[in-house]
Amino acid sequence: MPPRVSNTVNVPSTANHVTTIGVKRTAFGSSGRPLPIFVNVFETTLPQNIIFHYDIIHPADKVLPARLNMDLIRALQTRIAPDVFTPLGVYDGRKNFFSARKLPLGPDDLREFDVTLESADESPKGKGPKVYKIRFNLVAQINPEVLRRYIDGKQSQDNAVLTAITALNVVIRMEPSQKYPFNVRSFFTDQEKKDIGSGLELWRGYFQSVRPALKKMHIIIDTSTATMYKAGRLINLCLDFFNKSDAKMLAPSNGFPDRERLRLQRFVAGIRVLTPTPDGRKIARVVKKLSSAGASALSFKLKEGGTMTVAEYFRNVLNRPLQYPNLICVEIGTGALIPLELCEVPPGQIMRKQVPPEKTKMVVEFATKKPQDRLKSIEAGLQVLSYGQSDYVRNFGITIPQTRAMKIQARVLNPPALKYGPGSRQLTIVPANGQWNMRDKRFFKPVDVLRWVIVVYERKQRFNEQAVAEMSRGLCGSAREVGMKMTPTPFVVWYSGQGDIASQLRASGKLVYDQFKAPPNLIVVVLPEGGNEIYTAVKHFGDITMGVATQCLKSTKCFGAKAQYFANVCLKINVKLGGINAIPDPNSVKALTDPQNPTIVMGADVIHPAPGSQGRPSFTALVASVDSDNAKYVAECGVQTSRQEIIEDLEVMAKNTLTMYATYRTGVEKKSTQMASPKRIIFYRDGVSEGQFQQVLDQELVALKKACAALNIKPKITFIVVGKRHHIRFFPTNKADADVSGNCPAGTVVDREIGHPTDLDFYLQSHGGLLGTSRPAHYSVLHDENAFSPDALQSLSFALCHVYARSTRSVSIPAPVYYADIVCSRAKNHYDPQGTIDFSDSATNNDSAQAETTLEAFRKNFKPLNEAQKRLMYFS
Repeated sequence: MPPRVSNTVNVPSTANHVTTIGVKRTAFGSSGRPLPIFVNVFETTLPQNIIFHYDIIHPADKVLPARLNMDLIRALQTRIAPDVFTPLGVYDGRKNFFSARKLPLGPDDLREFDVTLESADESPKGKGPKVYKIRFNLVAQINPEVLRRYIDGKQSQDNAVLTAITALNVVIRMEPSQKYPFNVRSFFTDQEKKDIGSGLELWRGYFQSVRPALKKMHIIIDTSTATMYKAGRLINLCLDFFNKSDAKMLAPSNGFPDRERLRLQRFVAGIRVLTPTPDGRKIARVVKKLSSAGASALSFKLKEGGTMTVAEYFRNVLNRPLQYPNLICVEIGTGALIPLELCEVPPGQIMRKQVPPEKTKMVVEFATKKPQDRLKSIEAGLQVLSYGQSDYVRNFGITIPQTRAMKIQARVLNPPALKYGPGSRQLTIVPANGQWNMRDKRFFKPVDVLRWVIVVYERKQRFNEQAVAEMSRGLCGSAREVGMKMTPTPFVVWYSGQGDIASQLRASGKLVYDQFKAPPNLIVVVLPEGGNEIYTAVKHFGDITMGVATQCLKSTKCFGAKAQYFANVCLKINVKLGGINAIPDPNSVKALTDPQNPTIVMGADVIHPAPGSQGRPSFTALVASVDSDNAKYVAECGVQTSRQEIIEDLEVMAKNTLTMYATYRTGVEKKSTQMASPKRIIFYRDGVSEGQFQQVLDQELVALKKACAALNIKPKITFIVVGKRHHIRFFPTNKADADVSGNCPAGTVVDREIGHPTDLDFYLQSHGGLLGTSRPAHYSVLHDENAFSPDALQSLSFALCHVYARSTRSVSIPAPVYYADIVCSRAKNHYDPQGTIDFSDSATNNDSAQAETTLEAFRKNFKPLNEAQKRLMYFS
């Protein structure tokens, strides 16, 4: 019996009910003043004919690299079976192939092809080029009418819709992926590049993605940046990595340290190199690892008996005497050893590992473009993409008529008023374009710093008594300006940074205890440049071990610091000690401050290990407000399976924060027991992709409801996903409408032309621009028992961007989400710096068995937050 097509789409004649993952949109926002803007979106037409979807299988091979797969399909379509593949189909580099006509594969719609590459390596034992078997199997016929119905709101998002969108993305990517280095949805050219040292360079490129919107299909185009390995001799790349010029340093016989070899190995592992063959050709190989000995010291057994070194083999057998016989070799996938000097790095190889921290600033500078420059670059990208000249695009009957970015109507929301404390010249202020200052303002609830000590880890010659005195006066002066009581402390100690940091901090705190018979409520630590390990030890001591607030300052920042610097430090200290800097005026955010509907706002996030890290866990965080003004937050942090996005302990974390909310309401705010529990929960979730929305609803929303049920409360829940990893950008059409950075003003919101076809969502740029082009946050409302209007959701989200305690600027996402991100990033502070858990790069190269053991060690050694810190904003 022939195989049947598994997903032939029949368009329904009616659509009385359209299911959605999120809340269905029934209205649009209308508040705020109108603002015309450009967005980096270009309208595209729908395909004209049925799309045929084929599954591609390599029966005898493991998963092959995407670039090799693309080369194989190109050879198949153009050289081996052009009669079958006319017109040309498109391929995603993995398993999906789409054609604008049904391929003549035979009666079963199934066929296997033998494919070779003209420039391929010979297979073992001299049997000629390797033959790759590729099997095509028709799995679906997709009528593009399902996309028309979907964007018109008459068709649910199902597998057919998702597959059709995937097909369009593959169509527009096919042409550039044949010409340029690519990374999923971005491709890169060497027309604009920058050498950043250490064997790396940056290339400018373009991101492109097809996305459904209201009544239309769009292509989003944005600039993109990739970190590339420098092309040329591999030996030069290795020297560049160490910033050295003498090749002899790479010889173990000359003292090349093994730890440096392993560091270099992590850098070059997986890179493609061209190596010479006896007949003069160059073939591509993949570096697996680096040898621990030089070519002249590495021996292998000969078939006829005896041994020979690698250097002797190249000199005597291949007549290629080595210039550097003592240098290490690369080991390729087959186990063969190739001397460094005979390997060449071809251009256009993307480094898929984490960018070294010291290079981050250069990457950001290269990627940063002012709004108008970015818009020009995006529109110029249309010429590079040249959709009109692409045979692939034409074969599917798609056209992109626009040559300019889309012009749409946005709105600018009114900012919330903020309330400060008694003694302020103005008790209530209204931010201007997302910023304000602390001049003549007192904190809403200032705290007193009665007992504190200064611990200096900078050398005394660099940071002496005078520097400490100036810093102390500046800090105390700024504290008084904002209403805090703080006088210079007599307790100052210097340490070298060597030895047990915890013991040193404990001894410093004892100085305070001996005089006041009470521990310090603040330890101010002055750090030297590069004092990251000291910082971690300080935070572990304060947050985990002793439960005392710590404030770290860089010595370089303290020298000649202005009052503004110390005012910013006071923003952090006040909330760490239980104070409140400012609150949103209740009249500005009635959705949050209705006394008849006590509301708790939560923010959740998960942070995953860096690319290439094995065995490292993911860390989770839940942050929740506890006060009636939504300005004071508590946090829960956890550790879970590596790269798992769903928060597995959310029920427990939510139960703990809900309990703390009730305790604060009754104990501090003196609310009645009846009004202690929340009537509403507004839950912001960061970092979830659209493909995980249903999973989040099925698991995290359920966990949140279980936590409420365990406490015998029934609040109405609104669940919103906040997305930052997207490429939508706003550009003002008139210079007069832009802020000083050239960006759209803070509060710019869009919920119409580029929104989801059926679900309630919006884009909100809540912060004023600083450098480059600002990125709006994308809010997707997945669940809303509170039946908020679009205006209410947009205004309360904008208001929450103004209560971030560490700044006098609005931030890009609501404060609780921002805090959750910070709590996740600080998770390593929960581990004893003197313990066995290793966060260094050398600890990440494990196999799967080791990774599981390492993960268990991370779980076991994760220390809980000190009880004294659990009700404070220690993460500020």
